[in-house]
Amino acid sequence: MTASPTPLVFIHGLWLHATSWQPWADLAAEHGYAPVAPGWPGEAATVAEARRAPDAVAGRGIDDVTDHYAGIIGALDAPPVVIGHSFGGLIAQKLLGKGLARAAVAIDPAQIKGVKALPPAQLRSGFPVLGNPANRGRSVALTAAQFRYGFGNALEQAESDELFERHTIPSPGRPLFEAAFANFSRNSAAKVATDNADRGPLLLISGGVDHTVPDVVTRGAYKLYAKSPAVTELKQFPDRGHSLTLDHGWREVATYALEWLDKKGVHGSPGV
Repeated sequence: MTASPTPLVFIHGLWLHATSWQPWADLAAEHGYAPVAPGWPGEAATVAEARRAPDAVAGRGIDDVTDHYAGIIGALDAPPVVIGHSFGGLIAQKLLGKGLARAAVAIDPAQIKGVKALPPAQLRSGFPVLGNPANRGRSVALTAAQFRYGFGNALEQAESDELFERHTIPSPGRPLFEAAFANFSRNSAAKVATDNADRGPLLLISGGVDHTVPDVVTRGAYKLYAKSPAVTELKQFPDRGHSLTLDHGWREVATYALEWLDKKGVHGSPGV
């Protein structure tokens, strides 16, 4: 009897549509996984539709999104691997900490509770949302220039603009406010069970020139996991920015993540 392939759930972050994961999903399938890349709650099926209905995602917070993906996981035949980028990386860590995933890869993950670093570049990247308190209940779209600073700063202008046109959608402002003020809230939605000793392996990946989630933020999260004997590792791509999951160099990052999972015994076909 042939074992079923391990499910793999991709979770995107703010301002990117779920279809941005398609090249990763195709590669994961080649590695023997059963990949899915669901959108956030309220997210339309295509980039064009999501741009026409920005209010459908307004007001959604970290817990709303986490519960949404927990429900998707609950409908699977087996606990999945989860791979998340940006706020998707934060949510991947929450799901792993709750014991809902067998392993996780968090790429440029949004700031979790307990990380105190707040670099100027991160503040500037978040200003389009955090600069107006009313954005907590709204959805917000980036301009091409804002995307260039926050995502495409390590790219040529033409590539950054092309990625902006192909993948970006309006996203809820609430998660940014929750992460920004996490250390002032006892029950912050950005809290992760970093001390869980029974969880599966976790890989944190950072881009060395990332403006939206600077490397120091990812390293700060990595240090918080020192409380747990569970496997936690950090991989840094020194010359990469926040676009590292979807720009011309995406395959290098994806291959590293999938090979790391193989080394940790998280195979596409359980029991093989």
